Amino acid sequence: MDFLMFQLIHNSKTPLYEQLYQSIKKAIINGTIEEGIKLPSKRKLAEYLAVSQTTIEFAYSQLVAEGFIVSEPRRGYFVQNLEELAIIEQGIASIVPESTDTSSFSVDLSTGKIDTDSFPFKTWRRYAKDIVNEENGELLQLGHPQGDYLLRQQISSYLFQSRGVKSTPEQIILGSGTEQIMPLIIHLLGEKAVYGFENPGYPLTHHLFFNDSRMSVPIAVDNDGVIVSKLEQSFANVMYVTPSHQFPTGAVLSATRRNQLLAWAYQQDNRYIIEDDYDSEFRYTGKPIPSLQGIDQNERVIYLSTFSKSLMPSLRIAYAVLPKSLILQYKQRFSYYAATVPRMDQHILANFMEDGYFAKHLNRMRKIYKRKLEIITKTILQYHPTVSISGEQAGMHILLTIRTTKTETELVKLAEQADIRIYGLQDYISSNLDEQTFPKLVLGFGGLKMEQVASSIHQLMKALEIKKHRNS
Repeated sequence: MDFLMFQLIHNSKTPLYEQLYQSIKKAIINGTIEEGIKLPSKRKLAEYLAVSQTTIEFAYSQLVAEGFIVSEPRRGYFVQNLEELAIIEQGIASIVPESTDTSSFSVDLSTGKIDTDSFPFKTWRRYAKDIVNEENGELLQLGHPQGDYLLRQQISSYLFQSRGVKSTPEQIILGSGTEQIMPLIIHLLGEKAVYGFENPGYPLTHHLFFNDSRMSVPIAVDNDGVIVSKLEQSFANVMYVTPSHQFPTGAVLSATRRNQLLAWAYQQDNRYIIEDDYDSEFRYTGKPIPSLQGIDQNERVIYLSTFSKSLMPSLRIAYAVLPKSLILQYKQRFSYYAATVPRMDQHILANFMEDGYFAKHLNRMRKIYKRKLEIITKTILQYHPTVSISGEQAGMHILLTIRTTKTETELVKLAEQADIRIYGLQDYISSNLDEQTFPKLVLGFGGLKMEQVASSIHQLMKALEIKKHRNS
């Protein structure tokens, strides 16, 4: 892999994945990496360059999108013909090969899964049947650019009751997922905005900042959430946070940090906080934590969430609550955009919420996920103190700290060999942090069947070569 031995600068303002992407692209163009050469796997290159696999994935994805490399099923990534690239750059569209990563695992501990067995299929089917009707022919037409008022009204009411979010339906915009709404927010905040994002954090947002060529800086996270003093030392004027259940560490932003973060935003007119409240519905200990938006006195918080965790990832309905000043700008600049969420889906969900079934579903799922977490906690205790849990106050994932001499990469590989999917914390780190004492694994439990929760944990521990504590 000598031809990929690039000098990556960890303390640079340019993200590592962008540095790597630019280096590989330049090497392909100047012939250092020849046509037909197979690039190393994401795992191998990550180990070779001492970076996370997420860094490699983002760089490879951008190269695939621009046609410099191609992903061949079961074979890997290969460098494309330069003559073909020249044609592409002249404006002839190329077809990007579809991802063929459909690998399944007998135990899937990734964070994007939900409990499908508990979904209210009969109720949802009844609402769908009522909507798909000749009497609702107007729903075949384009609706309001921000989404139909009925659903925005239901969301506004729900957010106030459950999260203390202060909004009107007019302040809410709908989109088909965070990846569709975030670019609108990015463009709304202007080209001069510099984004801070949590490190470790949600990889999609880093990718969106990169795709929009926006300056972004990683801000370290500890047990109390994002370290605001680090943010104050940066040039960022927009901070993306997951305060209610930090992804992926599970930390809850402390009251002190919340006040510090809002105070930071109030210091300058152009500062904003993007609050991603992605799984706040599921809190298992203590009183619900109020949203940052609900305690914001100067309208500096943009509130963002989806129905991916609360209902289903495939519904593709996300929403943002914009401050009044920004919603006025949004209407001026994006009023010609068509809503990206099908109107029938909007009305099915609106009616489902209006009749109280959404609240009932959340109450049921909260109990189910809490029970799963209790089983996991009880099972993990058998392996204490080798294994410990953090981030269990809320959400559908936890963080495992493994007291071992093995690395995260080795642990993930052992799990993979046992047909178990799990990710290490390093996969979510954008730049070097203080060296971890022990490896950490991000364990999602949403998709586990109740009767398989304990056995899945035992399978994982066996794969990781961790024995039960003799007193358990």
